Amino acid sequence: MHNKVLILDFGSQYTQLIARRVRELSIFCEIHPFHNIPDDVSTFKAVILSGSPFSVRSDDAPHPDLSAIRNKVPLLGVCYGAQYLAHFNGGEVAPSNTREYGRARLAKVEKHPFLKDIPLQSQVWMSHSDTIKKLPENATQLASTKDVANAAFVMDDSMTYGIQFHPEVYHSTDGKQLLQNFLVDIAGITPDWTSDAFVETTVARLKAQLGNDKVILGLSGGVDSSVAAILLHKAIGPNLHCIFVNNGLLRKNEFSDVLAQYEHMGLNVKGVDATDQFLSELAGVSDPETKRKIIGRVFVEVFDEEAHKVEGAKWLAQGTIYPDVIESVSVNGPSATIKSHHNVGGLPDFMKLKVVEPLNMLFKDEVRRVGASLNMSAGILGRHPFPGPGLAIRILGDITKEKVTMLQETDAIFIQGLRDHGLYDDVWQAGVMLLPVQSVGVMGDERTYEKCVALRAVTSTDGMTADWVHLPYEFLQEISNQIINRVPGINRVVYDISSKPPATIEWE
Repeated sequence: MHNKVLILDFGSQYTQLIARRVRELSIFCEIHPFHNIPDDVSTFKAVILSGSPFSVRSDDAPHPDLSAIRNKVPLLGVCYGAQYLAHFNGGEVAPSNTREYGRARLAKVEKHPFLKDIPLQSQVWMSHSDTIKKLPENATQLASTKDVANAAFVMDDSMTYGIQFHPEVYHSTDGKQLLQNFLVDIAGITPDWTSDAFVETTVARLKAQLGNDKVILGLSGGVDSSVAAILLHKAIGPNLHCIFVNNGLLRKNEFSDVLAQYEHMGLNVKGVDATDQFLSELAGVSDPETKRKIIGRVFVEVFDEEAHKVEGAKWLAQGTIYPDVIESVSVNGPSATIKSHHNVGGLPDFMKLKVVEPLNMLFKDEVRRVGASLNMSAGILGRHPFPGPGLAIRILGDITKEKVTMLQETDAIFIQGLRDHGLYDDVWQAGVMLLPVQSVGVMGDERTYEKCVALRAVTSTDGMTADWVHLPYEFLQEISNQIINRVPGINRVVYDISSKPPATIEWE
């Protein structure tokens, strides 16, 4: 059993970042909403209270009962969490007189184990409109900035700490050190959360959970489903039945290439080419949401038909990862639907299979590290994310076989170009959008009236935010020339320099 840290989520946009930083210290942690505190907190070695968009002074703000935690388990309050500890222990929290947002520097740092190896002028990130005007009588100030007197404090029990900045964001240059001080030195946690340990314990758990049962897994060719497949294969061998559906909207040659990769990995994989079925259902449909729903429905129909051919199957395996789980149990419930069917998933009620999710406690970067521990190829682990609906949401407007072929050829030129120029690994996700516009061009002595494509390449950590990549002009010029010269029907190439937010990574 790993040492565990409990993170109570009060609705902060940074809560997942806290978990990521803790995991980076090789310490396992779980996020629970503030109103769902586990019954047995003693199973956790430490507790962290997240920030929140609320004011602790508001009646509708999160005000959980922490009596099972205070003075029993080492406790760290971050921003709202710190203000909560001060407010409900006799301190004073009030609106700040100055703007306390953005970078600040520690102007005072007391000698204390909590602040070990954190220097004066260490940069921290502030993000709050309230501030702790007065500490509780049983609290001692540990650090200050120019504008924030009580940037860090400790309660007299020496088990409870508060900070009015965010150590989890990269802007807090010594934030990781502070978390290590709290979790390792003060809470006494031994870092034992490694990818090798995860593989060992997960394979053993899957063997015990699944026994000799047959399991069905829908492969997508992506990192998550591939790593899930190898873990399950190590646990149950040929009892894992993988199904890889070609919806006709994959990248050029991807269906055959991915099947060949899986065969080399020793997996029991069946490829199902349902191109005609998907394209027939999508004919004449332009609305992005309708396209997604059609693809989701047809996928379920095809997958279910193939699954029924596996006699005696009792489980459906899914490559669900931790951010999906966190969102489904977050403070405010699942996020508002921006677009449906971003990745194919979910269990239709009529399939009547039990679900097994071997990766549902991992972040994306951890999935890749687990894959490396499983000796999976760098080619699979380094693959860019690809949307579940595939090229359908990169063809703006209705979908035809001719448009799919055109986009596949264009996309292949762009992606291969990134590889050839050593740029692929510097990009988190890249693709081409086929636009529903035509423009005038000149090729030789002829006037053309042909289509335009937009190239898209972004950097990101988890897809929640993204920034466009500054690809070299010479590279963009070369790719543009290749696309226009090699792909009939395209006479114009543009490059998308929008960040997320306000734009999204995909165009639909």
